[in-house]
Amino acid sequence: MRTLLVTGPGGSGRTTVAAATALSAAREGNRRVLLISADRGIGEVLDGEEQGLTVQRLTPGDEFRDDLLALQQRAGSALDLLGAGRLEGEELTPLPGSDELALLRALRDAGQGAYDTVVVDLPPAPRALAVLALPEQLRRYLRRLLPAERQAARALRPMLGRIAGVPMPAAWLYETAARWDIELAAAQAVIEDPGTTVRLVAEPGPASADAVRAAATGLALQGLRTDALAANRVLPDDTADTWLSGLVAQQRKTLAEWEETYGESLGPLPHLGRDPRGADDLAALGVPAPAAAPEPVKWPVLDALADDGVLVWHIPLPGVVREELGLIRRGDELVVTAGPFRRIVTLPSALRRCTVAGAGLRDGELRVRFTPDPDLWPQTR
Repeated sequence: MRTLLVTGPGGSGRTTVAAATALSAAREGNRRVLLISADRGIGEVLDGEEQGLTVQRLTPGDEFRDDLLALQQRAGSALDLLGAGRLEGEELTPLPGSDELALLRALRDAGQGAYDTVVVDLPPAPRALAVLALPEQLRRYLRRLLPAERQAARALRPMLGRIAGVPMPAAWLYETAARWDIELAAAQAVIEDPGTTVRLVAEPGPASADAVRAAATGLALQGLRTDALAANRVLPDDTADTWLSGLVAQQRKTLAEWEETYGESLGPLPHLGRDPRGADDLAALGVPAPAAAPEPVKWPVLDALADDGVLVWHIPLPGVVREELGLIRRGDELVVTAGPFRRIVTLPSALRRCTVAGAGLRDGELRVRFTPDPDLWPQTR
């Protein structure tokens, strides 16, 4: 399955480009294409049915209401015993976070479906990156709070509770955590799949240039690959309007900078003079269908022991500047901060037996140097 995640700065036309991408995929022979979007206007952008294309509009409020009512039904006896008042579906409104959970659930279900291509209309870039990082983060929290290996003591929990004098976690708590971990792992598998890439959408300009650079850094930190940069709403060169000519010059300057960075993966999309509506307008944009996925982003550990006695971990972080970097070693984990983004990664097995000797930024790549710990590293004779 080929999965394309579409995001970019707010107001850049992400939903339009996502719809045009899904339409191109369906018309180029991908018989089973799924477009996932939470935008209420997706029905106006795609104003008719297209053979081979299925549109799934997320309804977080409805899903939250159904889940809470189902939980209330299961716990009905306990609630009645406590004298609790029942909630009605009409009075329930979605809580913060329900949008993110609905999106992760849709990603999980898409991975289990029979689709050739899945196009996902994500929120604006900073929020999209937070959503994509959520499964890995939540699974880490679950492992820390409820380690799976402690479940082996289920039979001993009542006795341990009496000895320690404190209540021990009930079995249902571990079972719930295990179920959550399975669901989060399914969503994470789709995000980290080799066939998953991100398409950035931005309108050329100084503000968008900064937003695209930050988004590219955040995506690289999460190990996600960029499929292309869609420069949306590009104005024509031959305009007699003096007011528009200034905007054209501004766009051309940003496009030249993006071309140096992204090369052939930069795709300018024309301004139609109106908001695109319907299949004909989407086709006029000329948005290409998802191509073959590029090579996975790798964080290789290079062996330089023979030269200067260190191992070097190479972490690609395009667009980051030295002042925005942060690095902390915590046990077997490394906390990497790049601008507003942070990721906690588990060290490769070889590096867990080393100490951090230093780090440097070179050519858009963070290089962390590790020195083997004599007390942990195998001794040679």
